[in-house]
Amino acid sequence: MANPKPSSHSKLEITRLEAADIDAAIETIQLAFAGDPFADWIYDRSKFSSKRNHASLTIRMKWGMRNGHIYVAHTPERKCAGVAMWVGPKPLEEGPTWDDWWQDWMLWFRQLGMNTKFGRGGLKVKRYYLWKESQSKLQSSVWTNPEGYWFCNILAIHPDCQGKGIGKKLMNEVFDIADSEGIPCYLESSKFEPNVKIYEKMKFRFVKEVKCDDGDGACTLFSMIRDAPIKGGEEESSSESSEESGRDVDAIVDAVTP
Repeated sequence: MANPKPSSHSKLEITRLEAADIDAAIETIQLAFAGDPFADWIYDRSKFSSKRNHASLTIRMKWGMRNGHIYVAHTPERKCAGVAMWVGPKPLEEGPTWDDWWQDWMLWFRQLGMNTKFGRGGLKVKRYYLWKESQSKLQSSVWTNPEGYWFCNILAIHPDCQGKGIGKKLMNEVFDIADSEGIPCYLESSKFEPNVKIYEKMKFRFVKEVKCDDGDGACTLFSMIRDAPIKGGEEESSSESSEESGRDVDAIVDAVTP
């Protein structure tokens, strides 16, 4: 049974993702990505399987609960209004630990089992690997902070709840941690308008774009960095107009990781 639509006017509660939240979080992600440029580029929509995508995202959510920071925004009725997933910082010169290797292998095996059961579900495999290669090169070229970055690779707001400032509230959960640690934040978006301007209101700055082009179609990724505050420096004013603070980014590209 589909999850009931969340109320857009209720008071929100933001918590870490729990197993019971996964299905509702995935529904929110899938709805937020309807018509997204990256999703439309990497999937053949005529062959798209929501069941396969749900299985893929379930694997990603469970991995994120173990290895990342996933936050969900709930209405009092426990409906999912939004979800954000972050991967914590790691020093750029530090190699993977044995636990990192194990978690990566477990993720790979689970995805292999999913593909065996569901197939590719419309995924354009050539484009998927092109994206992963382009993303790796992009990050290598712009990641310069030796202590690493907080990487937001999932942000999705339920369509019924967009324009309420929920995205900013979800992002603030990690901004507070990152600022206290003195660590910058990083994200990528497949939409320049209106996402880049919205993120600039959150103190991100645009750094670079990369085009993924397989000869039959292209998708552009826009990368942004939110610098860590200078210790002892004067803080910028956080006041915004009601129109600006109410706008939301609907999705970030990595939410549809196959």
